[in-house]
Amino acid sequence: MATRKKSTRKKSTRKSTSRRYGKSAGKRVESAMRRRKKGTLRSGKGGRGGKVKSRKQAIAIGLSEARKKGAKVPRKKGAKVTRRKGTRSKS
Repeated sequence: MATRKKSTRKKSTRKSTSRRYGKSAGKRVESAMRRRKKGTLRSGKGGRGGKVKSRKQAIAIGLSEARKKGAKVPRKKGAKVTRRKGTRSKS
């Protein structure tokens, strides 16, 4: 009979980091995924687009909804803060 060797791995000493996405963001994505499976998730402003069939698109819609509600979600990669023209007063 062969005896098993005990593993002598070191426990990882990783820093505890905060969550990237909040709990409410996860719930929004969950909801979007359910709506996708049911066939009621639609793309576009006000749901005027077509039915969403892509899993990735459903996740993106869920995160976008969460962002609008103020949940903890990282910014979009290409998103930059844009200024409206005419907001500055001329002197």
